Amino acid sequence: MSGVDFIVVTGMSGAGKSAASRCLEDLGYFCIDNLPAALIPKVAELCVQSEKRIERVALVIDARERRFLDVLFDILMDLRREGHRVRMVFLDASDEALVRRFSESRRPHPLAPTGSALEGIRVERGLLAALKAKADLVVDTSGFTVHEFRKLLATSFLDLPVLPRTVLALVSFGYRYGLPVDADLVFDARCLPNPHFVEALRPFTGLAEGVRDYVLGSEESRAFLDRVQSFLAFAVPLYVREGKAYLTIAIGCTGGRHRSVVLAEELGARLRAAGHEASVRHRDIERE
Repeated sequence: MSGVDFIVVTGMSGAGKSAASRCLEDLGYFCIDNLPAALIPKVAELCVQSEKRIERVALVIDARERRFLDVLFDILMDLRREGHRVRMVFLDASDEALVRRFSESRRPHPLAPTGSALEGIRVERGLLAALKAKADLVVDTSGFTVHEFRKLLATSFLDLPVLPRTVLALVSFGYRYGLPVDADLVFDARCLPNPHFVEALRPFTGLAEGVRDYVLGSEESRAFLDRVQSFLAFAVPLYVREGKAYLTIAIGCTGGRHRSVVLAEELGARLRAAGHEASVRHRDIERE
């Protein structure tokens, strides 16, 4: 049985360990923050023995204690001997960049809680020198944006596949109840023919066949969908390039029960047919 792919992320405070954890999670790694070194072998055992085998794990470790380093190195060597793949990434940054980040976050350096950030940074560099020397990869994050950092982790350094797509989430809603707070893109369908004013259709929602036929029977509605789909065909690859893992697309009508529901369902079907991973939810469909 093949071993688990472990990535140990460590390094200087403020150099991007939390950002690395989020990136690796998006890339399919099961991420664990601040795990004591003594528990790493137990994690490996559980990953192998669990009913749904976990094959990729990222351990984000804060290793400022001197005694911790020897224990960590021994444990990682044991994992390799057991057949697991283990790589250690050490995140670093210039003193200037780290001081700026602590200043912007308004948090004290953990090794200088009452002193200057620079003082803590210098102490930490000394403590972590041996760890940095034994790391498989050392990444200087001083000049990286979040998107550049993600791309670097995924390709140049860790040899991982970049996410082939951005996951799309479509949500229908009613303007009467406000915009969805998580919406990235919003399309307004209130300009389209409204089944609410057809007495026989009013009691039903956009999931009913009659309401769907009425909405999609309109030339304006079909043109609306074609144009939204065309825009997404242009825009989604740009979001993928920027490393956005999830994109929420909201379609609204007045009450969120008829037009927006039909359009979200239809657009979701079109996007899935085009090869995208797309889910659909209806925020206000149960409201009267």
